[in-house]
Amino acid sequence: MRRETASARAGRAVEICKALARAYPDAHCELDHRNPLELLIATILSAQCTDKRVNIVTKDLFRVCESAADYVALPQEHLEAIVRTTGFFRAKARNIKACCADIVGTHGGEVPRTMEALTKLAGVGRKTANVVLGNAFGMNVGVVVDTHVQRLSTRLGLTREGTPEKIEQDLMKLIPRDHWALFSHWIIWHGRRRCAARKPDCAACEIAALCPRVGVK
Repeated sequence: MRRETASARAGRAVEICKALARAYPDAHCELDHRNPLELLIATILSAQCTDKRVNIVTKDLFRVCESAADYVALPQEHLEAIVRTTGFFRAKARNIKACCADIVGTHGGEVPRTMEALTKLAGVGRKTANVVLGNAFGMNVGVVVDTHVQRLSTRLGLTREGTPEKIEQDLMKLIPRDHWALFSHWIIWHGRRRCAARKPDCAACEIAALCPRVGVK
């Protein structure tokens, strides 16, 4: 990986954003949802699970539960049965019920709109909170760092950190704030469609000229 100054890296990050915006003008959150609560539940279920599988499961789940109170009232065993195929279904079901109990008891049944309040809910870490804030409320509070964002941010030389928390801090310094939410979508779409972990399609890559590791697996 080539060495570069902090200002050069920031400039390259801006150019990467421009190129990805051109490549993926329709990039968006691929978890199906109609409101903040549905996005929160879908994001909790997405841990160690594909968006495609989550969308299959939530198609049924969202018909059964329309409010936070509905999740609280739903028997644990019934909720577990619905979300079983997302993996870690017992823990996810417990977290969803505890999370929704907090939403009902502390927030009047409405999903809170701050990082502090969201991360106090059961099963909700900073990544999940960023997903909800950025996509349900249009608030650029942070950068979602999932496996694609972690992998590609390292490959693109935007960070040398190894944990999502530290990677997010690096990205927040480089990416213009009004692009924080979109940046994650651009990177995720690029990771799924072009820059695979084992065989990246560097020859057709839209940001190859901005990547310090073109051709490096």
